[in-house]
Amino acid sequence: MVERFTNVQRQVKIQSIVQYELAEINYLGQLYHPNLVKLIGYCLEDDHRLLVYEFMPKGSLENHLFRRASYFQPLSWNLRMKVALDAAKGLEYLHSDKAKVIYRDFKASNILLDSNYRAKLSDFGLAKDGPTGSKSHVSTRIMGTYGYAAPEYMATGHLTARSDVYSFGVVLLEMLSGRRAIDKNRPSKEHNLVEWARPYLSSKRRIFQVMDARIQGQYSSSDALKAANLAIQCLSTEPKYRPNMEAVVKALEQLHNSNDNDGSKGSRGENPRRVNRSSSNGPKYHRKNVKEVSNGKPASYAGPYISPLRT
Repeated sequence: MVERFTNVQRQVKIQSIVQYELAEINYLGQLYHPNLVKLIGYCLEDDHRLLVYEFMPKGSLENHLFRRASYFQPLSWNLRMKVALDAAKGLEYLHSDKAKVIYRDFKASNILLDSNYRAKLSDFGLAKDGPTGSKSHVSTRIMGTYGYAAPEYMATGHLTARSDVYSFGVVLLEMLSGRRAIDKNRPSKEHNLVEWARPYLSSKRRIFQVMDARIQGQYSSSDALKAANLAIQCLSTEPKYRPNMEAVVKALEQLHNSNDNDGSKGSRGENPRRVNRSSSNGPKYHRKNVKEVSNGKPASYAGPYISPLRT
């Protein structure tokens, strides 16, 4: 009986992995955008499965935000805002009429960086086609990563583009704070980043208690408040009050232009505009056939095992 149960579990796991990889091939084989990782090729033969992606030499955003190893330097303020804008553009495209896709697993580990720190979304195993016709949502099993999934999706299984917007807000907050969405190593009241940070985000005087100390002095108080306000909007508990990704992109573009006007480059060793922490103050894109995907230097990124609500 135990052996039979184990075999059933094994078959379910294999089936889940195959479904995950087929979804990855389906979406990345058809969608093309500068802020989506390219699928170079794939092999599905019996139990042997291989997906090959373009090489992203800077690794994931997660590594640059949270790893303390010497070869992962903390990203500057300007680079963080650039990465946020790139990732937002990727989501904006997925939600557009050209694609109509809900990403469903937006998180720092799924944002990869090329040699120029251009951010690209990867890992489409949980992506779903958006609602069609008069439907307002897609009903699915609750899957994703705890800490990033929108509360209404967790409660009902109803998936919309605004679910992705919430997840974007979580990642934006991670970039502002340098903290993980869920961190059990911190005091109990600080385990959940959104719950801990929300009171500070709504206060002009307390916002800087959330900001990552490693980028202190690299941003103006007004830019920090604009970024925090955008995070607050994305993290609204009511989906209808969250902005769409087009509005998010416009807000981040304005923030990016503000950084350029300030003349700060955002790289280490330069003299960015300092902030008093105690103060209160594109081109057209299209779907491609798998055969049309351009070649590039391959490197494989293993997709995680598909399971309800990864932690």
